[in-house]
Amino acid sequence: MSEVTVRFVGGPAHDLVRALPADPDGAPPARWVLRHPDGGGPTVAGGPDHLYERDRPDASGTWEMRFVHTYPVGVSE
Repeated sequence: MSEVTVRFVGGPAHDLVRALPADPDGAPPARWVLRHPDGGGPTVAGGPDHLYERDRPDASGTWEMRFVHTYPVGVSE
C-alpha cells in the first residue's frame, strides 16, 4: 500500500504533516479521523476525535486535509 503526505489545516492539528494511506488514484482518503494530533502521550479512552476532509494539493504538491468537526467524546464511543 502506498502513502501520500498530507498537511492538516485548521483545528487542533493545524500544520501537522503526516503520511496517510493513498487511494488507488494517489489521493489521501476522503475523510480522516485524528486523535492526539501531537502524537505524544498514551491513548486515552473517550478522548476527542477530530474529523478532517480531503481538500486539494497545495503549491508544493502536498495534499491538504481541512478541519470539519471535533467529536468531544470520540467517534468510537
